[in-house]
Amino acid sequence: MNTQLIIDYLSALDMNNNREWYHANKDAYKKANAEFLGLLQALILEIGKFDNSIIHNDPKDLTFKIVRDTRFSKDKSPYNPAFRAHISSKGKLPVPVGYYLMIKPDDRSFLGGGLFADMFKDATTRIRDHIAHTGEEWEKIIHDPEFEKHFTVQGTTLKNVPAGYEKEHAQAKYLKFKSWYLEYPIKDAELNDADAFLAKAAELFRTMKPFNDYLNKALVGFKMPTR
Repeated sequence: MNTQLIIDYLSALDMNNNREWYHANKDAYKKANAEFLGLLQALILEIGKFDNSIIHNDPKDLTFKIVRDTRFSKDKSPYNPAFRAHISSKGKLPVPVGYYLMIKPDDRSFLGGGLFADMFKDATTRIRDHIAHTGEEWEKIIHDPEFEKHFTVQGTTLKNVPAGYEKEHAQAKYLKFKSWYLEYPIKDAELNDADAFLAKAAELFRTMKPFNDYLNKALVGFKMPTR
């Protein structure tokens, strides 16, 4: 695997974020994308060693477009210079939560997990209720020494504990959250050695798994809204 090809292409796109350059360099995109799909396939096999619920996925079904929807954005650049994928038992859907990978040049890559989307009220309510009722289990997961060494729970938060929950609840801080996710930053240099990167990513995802499992337990029965 030539991960440098991925970074080189994305760096060039970052500097030439226009349709003319993108279409003139479609072959370079295809080569970089093929490398990314190869990396994803290898990652699926590594994750499959401790989570076989994701092993059936085809890498092509897990990726997100680099074309941006600029309709409601001040930034009108047409492309997001990043390769992104979400690996879960149901593919790239945000629920169930899984393992997220974004490769973006200039040390902006990261590995992620948990629920990034904060617009699904039902999902938020299910997780809040689960934390409110199983706070000790939640604390045990997020304060596991190996977990704490690498991750801090992040998310969109409210100013106050929402109505219906105890203001003095031991997990009040996390009941204010609307999304609960993890991010682990990856530097460009770490992508130079694909095998070393895969080993590191798999180990971090393994450490993340109890957190994902906890959220997925809360999200059983959640249905994605239909358009």
